[in-house]
Amino acid sequence: MAPFDWSMIIPQQLSANCRNHSERQAWLDRLPAMLEELTGRWSLRTGPPFEHANVTCSWVAPVVCADGISAVLKLGMPHMEGASEIEGLRFWNGNPTVQLLEADNDLGAMLLERCQPGYSLRSEPEHKQDIVIATLLRTFGNDLRHRKIFSSSGTCQKCWNFGAMRRWPRLTIGPMPDWCAKDWAVGSARKTVTHRRTIGNRSSRSKCLRSGREPWLVIDPKSFIGDPPYDVVQHLHNCEVRLHADPIGMVKRLADLCEVDTERLQLWTFARAAADPRPDWSKTLWLDVGRALAP
Repeated sequence: MAPFDWSMIIPQQLSANCRNHSERQAWLDRLPAMLEELTGRWSLRTGPPFEHANVTCSWVAPVVCADGISAVLKLGMPHMEGASEIEGLRFWNGNPTVQLLEADNDLGAMLLERCQPGYSLRSEPEHKQDIVIATLLRTFGNDLRHRKIFSSSGTCQKCWNFGAMRRWPRLTIGPMPDWCAKDWAVGSARKTVTHRRTIGNRSSRSKCLRSGREPWLVIDPKSFIGDPPYDVVQHLHNCEVRLHADPIGMVKRLADLCEVDTERLQLWTFARAAADPRPDWSKTLWLDVGRALAP
């Protein structure tokens, strides 16, 4: 029997994300050989990889282990946010994340618990999402005895500092306040922060899946240390309509649910609006939110 051609099942979005980036393209070229080696070593039967809007930085596929247990095989492309994902999963040890069953640090490979039924939190009404996200974020910050494994959130924020300063004049509300420059540079290193993609890529709710072991589990945590209110910002930005309709009310609701400082959450939400505006939001909408939350 001819060997399986793994190169035939590379998702298009993953391939596009690696193109024009030498390190990632080299990783993509090695991916078929890594898959061949891992499926043999861990005795896995692999199904077609997941290929949808939220799978852009990893090769992820359902697998069946030798003992018949369903799991998920994940190999992440080289990128800053995923550098300590394995260490984070070991640290949280299934609470509130999926369990890490096997891992290869050198290959960035993970064999993960599979969530069943596995549908996304985004399928729930937003007011319920608020409560689930708040519960998960509080759990993330409960135990940081081993926080030395995590990077500072300042490492992440440096990636979007320049864009923030360049876009700031669009808000026409005056100069950038001192607290922004200070916090973006160093952070507070008090509790776990999962960066601007909080519990996952682009949409935190898309990386919270329904599970039989716990009501909801996080499948793609980002392991960073920083100011606790910063954790909440991504969810606020996911709730675009509600945030635009009542920026102050939304910030207060999430601050109360997540048990974080309301004023700092308001400042971080404002800073994120200035630093990383989404192309699908109109300029007017961003100006409205920015002005309502401006210090």
